[in-house]
Amino acid sequence: MSVRTPIPVSFEDVFPHGAFALDVSAIDDFDLPADSPDRQARDKHTGMRLWAVRVMDPDPDARKGQAEVTVKIAAEVQPVPPESLPGLPFRPVEFDGMTLTPYLDERRSRPRVAYSLRATGMRPPKTGVKPSAAKDAA
Repeated sequence: MSVRTPIPVSFEDVFPHGAFALDVSAIDDFDLPADSPDRQARDKHTGMRLWAVRVMDPDPDARKGQAEVTVKIAAEVQPVPPESLPGLPFRPVEFDGMTLTPYLDERRSRPRVAYSLRATGMRPPKTGVKPSAAKDAA
């Protein structure tokens, strides 16, 4: 059995300890000719431009090498991350409309199941409530 559609997930399930946006960049479509004037990848369903948000996951139990992930957002203009914390380079962020799509990563000597994360948008976190604190109270 293979899952071919994105699976809706909550931000808190993906990032129980919160998340920090590092940067946002356009995703290139390498199937287009090198001399194409607009090489930015487009969403297959909406036709909107695709953007990659590099995110740091502060979860202490995150597997080694998985503390940084990418969340893709389809939008016509580049999404702007929230402001950084005063005196720190970190930009706390929450994602809306998150989905997870499993796929087989065959770039390694032993293929493994990997996940692609998407969101419909990003915003500053709700003030005063950390995702991990909300889960502990439940």
